[in-house]
Amino acid sequence: MAASAGNHAQGVALAGKEKGVPVTIYMPVTTPEAKVMATRQYGATVQLVGNNFDEAYAAAKKEQLFTGAAFIHPFDDMAIIEGQATVAMEMMQQCPELDTIVVPAGGGGLLAGTALAVKSIRPNIRVIGVQAQAAPAIASIFHGTQNSAVPFLTTIAEGIKVKEPGKLTTQIINAYVDDVITVSEQEIASAILFMLEREKMLVEGAGAAAVAAVLYRHLPFQSNYTGVVVSGGNFDIGKLNACIKTITDISTASSF
Repeated sequence: MAASAGNHAQGVALAGKEKGVPVTIYMPVTTPEAKVMATRQYGATVQLVGNNFDEAYAAAKKEQLFTGAAFIHPFDDMAIIEGQATVAMEMMQQCPELDTIVVPAGGGGLLAGTALAVKSIRPNIRVIGVQAQAAPAIASIFHGTQNSAVPFLTTIAEGIKVKEPGKLTTQIINAYVDDVITVSEQEIASAILFMLEREKMLVEGAGAAAVAAVLYRHLPFQSNYTGVVVSGGNFDIGKLNACIKTITDISTASSF
């Protein structure tokens, strides 16, 4: 059993299918249909509960206690963190000249894994986490502003909309990550369209957040060789018009 906004759900579902183990995934009702269908096609039972990951997670844990199923946490688990670290390992092998790696962050598993891998092997490489301004839980903790009102709003980057990041991931991020920054909804929407038009890649909002940080020059220092983790393509094609409208609205407002 697991709770997930999408990518973890598909990984657990596929692993269960290959091992012949039944899998149940709890996902928010706001999860894009592409993620739900992909998870079901891998053989998992999907329960849509709650309006965000945190509510789906609470429901999954309650059911897990009732059934006794093994629970696979989407980010606050060392085995999951180490598995996600392999992304950074491949990036460093393929691009040894990298001086910066930019990573989207929700619960923090991918960011924590990246930081562990990078700082263990190439500590001179800077690791930057990126969150949506609408849900900046990790950024607020990293910068010591969590005692103020932290936004938790609707975002096109629903894959990284997490209200309570992991305790383990937070410890690792605070120890090894160089900075955590945020990007706006308009910037994320623009990055989605940029990737589609220029790179011919359909990228979901979570992955586009990291692209947006570089595209809009939010990195806090100069980087000559930047690697960006684009962490998913589970995008609801029906949201493309919303992306275009978001950018059009902000462009119109700025022209006055």
